[in-house]
Amino acid sequence: MCGDPATPDCPPLSKKRRIHVTPLQGESTDRLDWLIDGLVERVPEVTRAVVQSADGLLMGASTGLSREDAEYLSALAAGLQSLAQGARSQFDAGEVHQTIIEMSNAFLFVTAAGEGASLTVLSGADADPAHISYEMTILVKQVGEHISSRPRRD
Repeated sequence: MCGDPATPDCPPLSKKRRIHVTPLQGESTDRLDWLIDGLVERVPEVTRAVVQSADGLLMGASTGLSREDAEYLSALAAGLQSLAQGARSQFDAGEVHQTIIEMSNAFLFVTAAGEGASLTVLSGADADPAHISYEMTILVKQVGEHISSRPRRD
């Protein structure tokens, strides 16, 4: 599959090329899974990760996350991003960079990742939020411009 570093016969992504992913019900999300798995493998505190469109459709998920849980996390994260955007608009607060929720047993991070898409990460409660935010920012800076999701048409 092109885009996977293990596939040498595919051309590398250029800065001018975008991966336009418009997820549909049942569509494979393999195009982004290897990027997400790389984050989970590189940062031990990260337990799950997804990329979702602004309207909550799953675009990619980490290995070991069931389809049902990945879709749920995608929809949840899109709702959080929408709420954060609402606060931004209402209070003239500038761009939303990241949303972080601290729970007793976990952290949930949502950050913009390309036009119309977000990266969502779940970690254990013992994680360093600054480290995870940093790793998410690095990943988004490396590939975020290549990830976008066109709005769905009715």
